Amino acid sequence: MSSPLSSLGRNRKMPLPEAPSPGRPVPFKQTISLEDEDVLFNNILSSCPRMKLQTETASTSKQTALAKDSAPTDLELMNSMMQKMTLLEQRVRSQAQEIQKKDRKIAILEQKIKSLQRTKDELLDSSRTEELEAKCLQLQNRVWEMEFLNDYGMIWVGESESLSDSELLEKSPETGPEIQPSQAFWKPGHSTASRFQVDFDLILKNVKDLNILAGEGESKVERTEGGARLRQLDPIPLSLYKNGIVMFNGPFRSYEEPCTQQCLQDIMDGYFPTELQRRYPEGIPFQVTDRRDVMFRQSQRWDTFPGQGQKVGGLQPTDSNFQETSEIPGPKLTMDQFLNRLPRAVIRDGQVMDIREPIREALQGTGGTKKSSVILVETPSLTAMKERLKISEQNRSPSASNISTLRIKSENGDQTYIVKMSFTETIADLRTYLAQYRGTQSNLYDIISAFPQQAYSDDSKTLEEYGLVPNATLLLRPKRL
Repeated sequence: MSSPLSSLGRNRKMPLPEAPSPGRPVPFKQTISLEDEDVLFNNILSSCPRMKLQTETASTSKQTALAKDSAPTDLELMNSMMQKMTLLEQRVRSQAQEIQKKDRKIAILEQKIKSLQRTKDELLDSSRTEELEAKCLQLQNRVWEMEFLNDYGMIWVGESESLSDSELLEKSPETGPEIQPSQAFWKPGHSTASRFQVDFDLILKNVKDLNILAGEGESKVERTEGGARLRQLDPIPLSLYKNGIVMFNGPFRSYEEPCTQQCLQDIMDGYFPTELQRRYPEGIPFQVTDRRDVMFRQSQRWDTFPGQGQKVGGLQPTDSNFQETSEIPGPKLTMDQFLNRLPRAVIRDGQVMDIREPIREALQGTGGTKKSSVILVETPSLTAMKERLKISEQNRSPSASNISTLRIKSENGDQTYIVKMSFTETIADLRTYLAQYRGTQSNLYDIISAFPQQAYSDDSKTLEEYGLVPNATLLLRPKRL
């Protein structure tokens, strides 16, 4: 039988929780029996509240350790994610605010750079302006001296010593050559001559050079009704008088007119007159008549005041021995030139009336030579045109656009036939219309065109197929047997 002391020796003693175990700590797993021992100790030591508090703290720490060892729940993960997202959103907002601040700072710096650059440019411009002002004042002073000497018949030959730019700018109007503040800069008209001066010799010299450039004496190809021919350019007649010019066939143009001054100034500068640029873009020769010693007197439509008149700024009194004329130079219009300016025919009350021939007969009288007669051939197209003209303009239909006008000359050239036909009518129809007035067979002549030279022998072809639209000039030629 064993004694109590021997049983005590066999059982292992457990240290108290507060007492640290000697030696290296070993990570053994705690058993649940420890909790029962804690309860036992709490019951025994209930009289000591300090010991109880320490026991509860140890129990709570153990439970927390157990909770930490377990996996997190979905709610915990969501809370963690929401916290991280909130932190990221705050960081993004702070960075956006920082970027905006930096952008504003960059804009302010760019504005400062622009203002500094503008100030630099203004300084450069101001220095350039001062140089130009000084140069302008220097030249204005020189012009004033030239005009002053010219008024007394002297010639300006230069300055002994030129003023510097700073002296010109600092010089006051009282100490200078009476340069008023209103005349600090050059103004048009202050230093120009008050009267236009014509250099006749220079005009004649430059006209010769301009005529060479315009191709004086050269021939160019000119198209005519019957073909083409070589023709020289007709020069423009230009007459120079003491008090003006006459270009073309008139009218007279005084030297006091601005357009005349501009025209002559262009010639004196070595250019063709600007007023002729649109009409003759490649230039035109001039035929100059030098009559600088002749005064041109324009014919007045009323009786002039008896005596000699004076006007402010007028011409200076001249010698009474100079020649005078009032006749426009140049050849007169011939009868043919006058008739060519008139229309060939007009339509009145539905009738086509010739204009040139009656006027030619009236000008020539009974002894005039007989010219070719114009015959208007009756066709359906012409009849429809006459019927349309009889209708009032409000109810009148628009004219047909498919009507061709043919001008055909006879074999001897005495008759000219005017034929109006539709584009779809044939050459056979044309021969039928001509046979009504000629009284001859339609197969005894050929219908040809001079330019381009072509014979229209196929009677089945239409005018449009032959290209005789909208008008054409044809000739009748006897057939060769």
